[in-house]
Amino acid sequence: MSTIDGVIDGVHNEVKASALELIGNTPLVALDRLHPGPGRLLVKCEFMNPGASLKDRSSLHMIQDARAEGRLAPGAPVVEITSGNQGCGLAVVCAVLGHPLTLTMSAGNSVQRALHMEALGARCVRVPQVEGRYGSVTFADVEVCEKEGHKIVEETGAFLVNQFHNPSNSLSHYKMMGPEIWRQTGGRVDGFVATMGTGGVFTGTSRFLKEQNKDVKTYVVEPAGAEVIKGDAITKPLHLLQGSGYGYVPSLFDRSLLDGTLAVTDEETLEYRRLIGEKEGLFVGYTSAANVAAAARLLRSGQLPPDAWVVTILCDTGLKYC
Repeated sequence: MSTIDGVIDGVHNEVKASALELIGNTPLVALDRLHPGPGRLLVKCEFMNPGASLKDRSSLHMIQDARAEGRLAPGAPVVEITSGNQGCGLAVVCAVLGHPLTLTMSAGNSVQRALHMEALGARCVRVPQVEGRYGSVTFADVEVCEKEGHKIVEETGAFLVNQFHNPSNSLSHYKMMGPEIWRQTGGRVDGFVATMGTGGVFTGTSRFLKEQNKDVKTYVVEPAGAEVIKGDAITKPLHLLQGSGYGYVPSLFDRSLLDGTLAVTDEETLEYRRLIGEKEGLFVGYTSAANVAAAARLLRSGQLPPDAWVVTILCDTGLKYC
């Protein structure tokens, strides 16, 4: 269904048919108070999606594509492995489209995410950690969540979304995020910066932007000490960036689109999270803060023209974290 847009009794109205129509078209905001120059730092406010993160976009596309291709029947159960944001996005989509949803998530991810998913009708299985600690989840922790998710699929026959390997993930950002950024900047984009979990955001958005202008520079943000995209050995597997920097190269990542990597420490992340709140009035999560820290450093580095515009992502709301 689409937006009900018309005139009733002489009054113009615009009514959304469902929460699905609230996904995407998020504002692009300049952080001029936090970063007065050189250049300009612009952020996509993804916390304004109904599931309060950028993962709503890929959730919508992965479910819609599976339904359109006959891989997911109406009303059939859905299972996914998540760090929380994908689960919240899927919970929004599955609630509207009528799919029972079960999610497996590491107990190391913030409990607020589990509460959010459950409030939207999903079942969240919190899997005990094997390596990390609360607030810091490693790839080994993700692997045990994957095993639990696959076990549920085998027992129930549910559809597995498989965000880490699903092409519709990166395609959603090629179709939505990239075009929105290009339109909102009037085609003025010099750099794009993003943390990496599944690789979908970086790959889809970067591909679109480079197709519009081959000179756009694109960078992956990594936690300091877990810089596998850069090619360094992992010295700090535990860090603050939940849902990112798992210490492996995701299958959706396209290295041909990469112009460089930027490492951010936990200390920088905490400082920029504070600054984004106190200077810009925006309460965001840790990956958002890391994105802004990296983008600001890039603009100061001299690698781009002094009047460059760099776009990054405010991935989710700070309300998802303890």
